[in-house]
Amino acid sequence: MLHDYDWGDAAACRDTDPDTMFVEQAKQERAKTTCLGCPVRTECLAHALDNQLEFGVWGGMTERERRALLRRRPTVTSWRELLESARAEHARATTDPRCTAA
Repeated sequence: MLHDYDWGDAAACRDTDPDTMFVEQAKQERAKTTCLGCPVRTECLAHALDNQLEFGVWGGMTERERRALLRRRPTVTSWRELLESARAEHARATTDPRCTAA
């Protein structure tokens, strides 16, 4: 589950200068690379979306990308629940042999 622990302690950026995640334009792409492979990327993104955080790179998305996502999905009331459900479905689909093509 996304909310069972303090996910920030496991974040790939936990020891990074926070200012590197709150940058503009081309530097945002570099900041997003910090999120690649982060074990709590989904939790981070859900936190940013649920709290409508305006600034910084969170969960591998810039503020512009998050705003666009929020506009496309205005009926989502809990990104944490939606992303948790998607993660569980993905795990089932990748481990259930009936879900893989032969």
